[in-house]
Amino acid sequence: MSEPTLNYVSCPDSQGGHRMAYWQWGRPDASHTVVCVHGLSRQGRDFDVLAQALCARSGDLSVVCPDVVGRGRSDWLREPDAYQLPTYGADMLVLLAQLKPTTLDWVGTSMGGLIGLGLAGQPELPLKIRKLVLNDVGPVLEWRALQRIGTYLGAPVRFESLEQGADALRLISAGFGPHTREQWLALTRPMLQPASEGAGYRLHYDPAIALPFRSVTEQTAAQGEATLWRLYDAITADTLLLRGTESDLLTAETALAMTRRGPKARLVEFAGVGHAPTLVADEQVQVVADFLLGDG
Repeated sequence: MSEPTLNYVSCPDSQGGHRMAYWQWGRPDASHTVVCVHGLSRQGRDFDVLAQALCARSGDLSVVCPDVVGRGRSDWLREPDAYQLPTYGADMLVLLAQLKPTTLDWVGTSMGGLIGLGLAGQPELPLKIRKLVLNDVGPVLEWRALQRIGTYLGAPVRFESLEQGADALRLISAGFGPHTREQWLALTRPMLQPASEGAGYRLHYDPAIALPFRSVTEQTAAQGEATLWRLYDAITADTLLLRGTESDLLTAETALAMTRRGPKARLVEFAGVGHAPTLVADEQVQVVADFLLGDG
């Protein structure tokens, strides 16, 4: 099993709807589904290594990795202001209604973790997340990290080759930690698409995803913390919190608080990694796989 299948789900919006792509590994009819959702400027193929490892350990498993709208193979929105968490959460509910999983687990990196936190923290929703993995994200988003992300998000760039694109992305992704050249190229290939005009490559996502992000201020970010903590405190799913010890988005203080309130997350930290662990290294994959598929 070297490649996933590419599928689509139709999601409603105020402009006539859009399609969200998702990559599916394992058995489509499996009773156990793990949904893996990527970070702000990433896409679903980030989880290839984790998905293959999970499916190798369980014969009754489907691993579903969406390209959040505006990214990867998904449509771009006609209204850029809709590139926000409520839209993403609503799309995931449509996806889950199509998948109809019997057992549902969620792995979310950064933005993908916030989407999962929001869904798991609303018990009135027609879903139940059994196990939740929050990868380097929590209710408090450090302003300096948001500012750092804003310096590159949506920038108009074009690369002459895959290798040039990989080198450029490596510079802005130092927090991902050490990777071999082969690992980094595998992470990079789905991040690039042929440029629509001329030769070379462009990034896979709609540059307009940066517009709502740039409208966030330090004050509005701080105001959102209370809502996120309320949602976190309502989570009943068994929760694993991953953190890079050098993360600038999720502080050690916030991570500790998350182990003491709400679902009382189990915290695992990875040395030499910032924001965010890519779940490619053997150690990281094993921690997640043991949590999701172990007896505990």
